[in-house]
Amino acid sequence: MAFASFDRRSAAAPVAEINMVPLIDVLLVLLVIFIVAAPLLTHSVKLRLPQASSQPTPARAVQVDVSIDASGQRHWNGEPVSRDEAIARLRSAGLLQPQPEIRLSADREVAYRHVAETLADASAAGLSRIGFVSQPERRAP
Repeated sequence: MAFASFDRRSAAAPVAEINMVPLIDVLLVLLVIFIVAAPLLTHSVKLRLPQASSQPTPARAVQVDVSIDASGQRHWNGEPVSRDEAIARLRSAGLLQPQPEIRLSADREVAYRHVAETLADASAAGLSRIGFVSQPERRAP
């Protein structure tokens, strides 16, 4: 480290050594900051993670598509059926475990009476999972 001297020749020359005092001060400040901040970083959050099980997954319920066309004709998964045959199939589907999901779709022009009859038949058969299938209107751009 360079010290001041009374020699005029060496006093005018630039100092070629690095002044270490400011670097040591910065290092000590950073050390104090890390010492204070380290206990704050050990804060933990308690999580309840799901536990895996080796049990087989339950069977998914089948889906049955029941549709009614504009003339009132019922279709069971695309196959035309009469109302009596649809009632028999709904009763047999009501006995299955798990119960199948009935997806009911009706033509826009069909009388609501046919839809209400089909819903009543499904309810009488003990089916509770009934969904309505619709298609949104297409608007001209």
